[in-house]
Amino acid sequence: MLRDGTGLITWVLTDGKAGDELQALSVAEALGLAPEIRRVMPKPPFTWLMPWGPIDPRERPGARGSPIAPPFPDLLFGSGRRAVAYLRHIKRASGGRTFTVFLKDPRTGPKTADFIWSPSYDRLRGPNVLTTLTPPHRVSAQRIEAARAQPDPRLIHLPPPRVAVLAGGNSRHHRFTDEDIARFMRHLTAIAEAGAGLMVTASRRTPMALRDALTALTSRHGGFFWDGSGENPYVDLLALADFIVATADSFNMIGEAAATGRPILAFEPAGGHPKLDVYMSELKRHGIVHPFEGRLEGQPYEPLNSTPKVAKAIAEGFSRHRRALGMPDIAFSLETP
Repeated sequence: MLRDGTGLITWVLTDGKAGDELQALSVAEALGLAPEIRRVMPKPPFTWLMPWGPIDPRERPGARGSPIAPPFPDLLFGSGRRAVAYLRHIKRASGGRTFTVFLKDPRTGPKTADFIWSPSYDRLRGPNVLTTLTPPHRVSAQRIEAARAQPDPRLIHLPPPRVAVLAGGNSRHHRFTDEDIARFMRHLTAIAEAGAGLMVTASRRTPMALRDALTALTSRHGGFFWDGSGENPYVDLLALADFIVATADSFNMIGEAAATGRPILAFEPAGGHPKLDVYMSELKRHGIVHPFEGRLEGQPYEPLNSTPKVAKAIAEGFSRHRRALGMPDIAFSLETP
């Protein structure tokens, strides 16, 4: 059992998917909480019925090694289709004492949890539902300011304009073809030859052909490519960038970039997803995102970070919940926008 400075027991409950876990952790941390990570691993046929069906009884609270063994948390953050049934189960098993938060549309309606955050491109609406354009994430204003105040020595020598290049990779909906990689490299080469200082990072999904091409490009033009050695400079890249080039295959990556207030140039690989298309179109409409065609364009804007707003709404909902149960209120250490 883990309690933090608030005295609360807090869980982050997912099936281990990195994106879901990261969003839940980001909101918990914005509240000043140190949650315990719980991962569920239901098996067929129960997974076939999720999110509408019951939990896998092999993971029931009384089962040996159960990921939802009591004492139940005061505050539960859930995300991902497979977490829905478990979140509902814990709410009932705790006698309604656990305040449940679900991130993203659970598909089972607004009554699934006490509070739901859902992206604005989803249709879910309700009195307990907060929608925002960008998703919650860990790139806070404080972390950006700290990185600008004490620049990473591996990056500070690069000439302006500094360009952070965030390379994603293949997914269920996107695929980097050889033609995509060649086109992306042509565009990056154009801005490097014009004098931009490239600061490049890749993800675990980045195909090796693209990773090798990025490594060669930064080597030729005196840029920086993070090869996994030393401390991860991801926030430093964002903080020091005058422009950000990001591949348009990740909601989270684009949302993190928007927290900087720097123009985002989006490169779109083959494939696509209707919701991601709506998301990108809305960011383009706000002047935050521009197509990447080998030119640096766009103007700075007011940084867009939804995490503090989501955290504040959760804190208010949790306070109402505590008062209704006759329990003392909790003072959260909310991060500022």
